[in-house]
Amino acid sequence: MIRSVVFDVGETLIKDDREWGAWADWLGVPLNTLSGLVGAVTAAGFNNAEAFQLIRPGFDLAAERQLREQAGVGERIEESDLYPDVRRALEALKASGYWLGIAGNQTDRAAELLRRLTLPVDAIATSGEWGVAKPDGEFFQKVAELAPGEPHEILYVGDHRDNDIVPARAAGLRSALVRRGPWGYLWASDPIIRENADWVIDSLAELPGLLTS
Repeated sequence: MIRSVVFDVGETLIKDDREWGAWADWLGVPLNTLSGLVGAVTAAGFNNAEAFQLIRPGFDLAAERQLREQAGVGERIEESDLYPDVRRALEALKASGYWLGIAGNQTDRAAELLRRLTLPVDAIATSGEWGVAKPDGEFFQKVAELAPGEPHEILYVGDHRDNDIVPARAAGLRSALVRRGPWGYLWASDPIIRENADWVIDSLAELPGLLTS
């Protein structure tokens, strides 16, 4: 039985279009160029931030984030960035009695912006706040400490095979891959996903029915 549901952020709850577009503008390259490089480095098994190094060798992500903030073009997360099914799905899960959390590889600033959206969840945490990022097993230990229930009673929902589904399973959590965003579509039929994910879904709206069936 599932007691708690914890959600990844990028391409699970929010569309990443705005942030990748902002980075492309900051780096002075077309969005299509940055998107292609992100896809290439991820398919090669590297962190998607490696794409920045290909454009600007020696790129310091933390320093550049700070420079963007100082220039008034820092991170933004607004209602329009949410996928259309997010609020309805969260409200339905909450009405069914599930504890809900958000935990993803995001900055402290992103956590603050997410909290401003007043989503119907019980807790929000990010890798920036925790000091550890996915796919590190310690991240998922923190998820298990945050959410009520034993690990097998916690469902982690994400779009990324290597950052979400595989390490969640290794930590003893249940997992669901949402088939959207480039990685969700890329890996939906991957044998590793089939071995590790409890569910593959096309929309968060499917979760209330799946968990009560």
